[in-house]
Amino acid sequence: MIARTPEPPYWAVIFTSLRTDDDDGYAAMAEAMAALAAQQPGFLGVESAREGLGVTVSYWADLESIRAWKAVLKHQAAQRAGRERWYADYTTRIARVERDYTKASSELV
Repeated sequence: MIARTPEPPYWAVIFTSLRTDDDDGYAAMAEAMAALAAQQPGFLGVESAREGLGVTVSYWADLESIRAWKAVLKHQAAQRAGRERWYADYTTRIARVERDYTKASSELV
């Protein structure tokens, strides 16, 4: 599903990953983290796709909300498990969204 975000500006955390063959609890943890993120102040939405290369983009109201999410203990535990078991490689990028376009309003600005 495409996240319905507010008018920009807002922030995006882009997590790109390559998985290991070990799925020991990964799906359950990913679902739990998505639910936990949705409860955090400043969370605006999330989009995710995986076909070999995985990309998850979460949207946030501000940098403080992103910092707070990074500090959540359950999220830190999931990150640790990801580094140790589930990801062969990954990159996290943080970007400010200045513009967005939807099918309904696809005029270029």
